[in-house]
Amino acid sequence: MQALLFDKGKIKRSFSAAAADYDRFAHLQRQVGDVLLARFPPRGQPGRVLDLGSGTGFLARRLMAMPGAADVVALDIALAMLQANRRLNTDAVAYVCADAESLPLAADVVSHVYSNLAMQWVERLDHALAECRRVLRPGGRLVFSTFGLHTLCELKAAWAAVDGHTHVNRFLSADEISAVLEKTGFHGHTLQQQTYCCSYPSVLALMQELKAIGAHNVNQARKRSTTTPSQLQRMIQHYPANADGSIIATYDVLLIEATT
Repeated sequence: MQALLFDKGKIKRSFSAAAADYDRFAHLQRQVGDVLLARFPPRGQPGRVLDLGSGTGFLARRLMAMPGAADVVALDIALAMLQANRRLNTDAVAYVCADAESLPLAADVVSHVYSNLAMQWVERLDHALAECRRVLRPGGRLVFSTFGLHTLCELKAAWAAVDGHTHVNRFLSADEISAVLEKTGFHGHTLQQQTYCCSYPSVLALMQELKAIGAHNVNQARKRSTTTPSQLQRMIQHYPANADGSIIATYDVLLIEATT
């Protein structure tokens, strides 16, 4: 598959900068994480769980309370996120600052890999999933949520009416993700698609939240020059709004379980 051409350095900087305020704004991330664990909880004998893209530790805390997790490895590319994560303050969690596409773990050492709304930030999903496949024990499970192709479709359309630049991150479709799972050796995967329509008082409030959780435009093909106030205002005018100025943002969420 083709790489998404994300700027990995910008991803690391964006999420590091967002660490202090992330939990105040990450409402959707917590909601999706709870649904992911409810639908695909750890099962079988307790084993080691890798929380990939652990961020400030929301999923790790949930996993530690579940009977299928003996211990958790919390891994994230942003050191500041892991420093916020360390409030778990337990010997049962190991903290690793690393890239999902190059895991510093031996083969066959974890029973479950969980990842909540983090896989969309890898540059090459095939590399990340191949690494997950490598570190999982035979019969191990990969469970993750990620944003799908139609995420933030309203914002994309509003910017497209202003210019031809890439202002919003592109995410993979369900079919593309299924193909990568098969290519990297996972079988019998289950993929569920769910749409979340989140309300915001304004377009600026939506953009503030995206910035606060580190979800900047990280495409290498993004516009490098500063967006002018007039361009921003034109985009806002093209964004569909309610009579009171409030807006809806669509998040296309994919929930996936796959086995080795």
